[in-house]
Amino acid sequence: MIATAIALQETSKEAVYDETSMMMASALFHGRHEMDDEQFQRAIFMYSAHLSAVATTLATNVLLTKEQVDEMINTIQEMETMGKDIE
Repeated sequence: MIATAIALQETSKEAVYDETSMMMASALFHGRHEMDDEQFQRAIFMYSAHLSAVATTLATNVLLTKEQVDEMINTIQEMETMGKDIE
């Protein structure tokens, strides 16, 4: 349990220090005065969405086995297919 908590903490750090996350943060920091409010809000939203996605992906890999991840992906794909059939 402690090992899992430490691994999850590490995934948060990895997500923040991810190369793309760092480039996005740098662009926000250096370009913030060149954007109007709406552009800045959009950029912050995109950065936070990216950071959340990376953190979630890394955490999923800590918490689930490869087989469980594969099963989850297959289930999601099946649900998407069923949703398209309903339309």
